[in-house]
Amino acid sequence: MSQPAGRVPQRRNARSNRARILATARQELGRNPDITLEELARAAGVVRRTLFGHFPGRAALLEALAEEAGEALRAAVASAPQATGEGAEPAERALARFALSMWPVGDRYRMLLALAHRDLGRERVTEIIEPARAAATAILQRGQGDGVFHTHLPPAVLSAALEAMTVALLEEVNSGALEDDGTRAAVVLLIAAGVPEKHARLVVEDVAAERT
Repeated sequence: MSQPAGRVPQRRNARSNRARILATARQELGRNPDITLEELARAAGVVRRTLFGHFPGRAALLEALAEEAGEALRAAVASAPQATGEGAEPAERALARFALSMWPVGDRYRMLLALAHRDLGRERVTEIIEPARAAATAILQRGQGDGVFHTHLPPAVLSAALEAMTVALLEEVNSGALEDDGTRAAVVLLIAAGVPEKHARLVVEDVAAERT
C-alpha cells in the first residue's frame, strides 16, 4: 500500500529536526555541559515539544549522542588498514594512522568527555570505546614485540595511558588552550609509546600526507 503523500515530508522533517538537535547538542554541550533541554531547543531552532518528541529527557539525548559516537568509532576502526598480521605496515605507522583516524571522532564528540562518567556511567563509556581500545592494544603489542615501542608497561596498560593522554588533549582543545588537527596529538602518542621524537614527527607527517 502506498504511503499518503504528506507522510514522507513529515518523516523527512522529523529526521532533519533530530539531526539538527543532535548537531546543536554536540556544539552547545561542549560550551555548557549543564545547558537545559529548553535552551537546546531554542539553539536548534525548534520548539520544546519537537525536542521532547525525539528525546523525552536529558538521558535520552545523551544516549543518542553516545550511540552516534560509538558508531563513528566503530566505523573508523573498521575502515583502518590492517594493523596486525602478515602485510601490516610498521607498528609506528599503524599507531600514527590509528591516532589520526580517531582524532576527528574524539574532536566531534569531545563534549561527551565532560559528561561521560557523570551522565552515562563507566560501563557505558567502556562499551562505546572498547573497539578502539582493542585496536590500539593490538598495535602496541605488535610494536613491543618488534622493538618499536617500549616495554615498561603491558600493552593494555600502555593503551589505557595513551587513551588518557588523548582525552586530556581533547579537553585542552575543548577549553581553547590547544589547537590541533590531530597531528600534534599523534606525535605525542608515538613519543609516549617510545618512538624518538624526530622519527615520530616524520612518521606522522608522512601518514598525514597520505590521508589528504
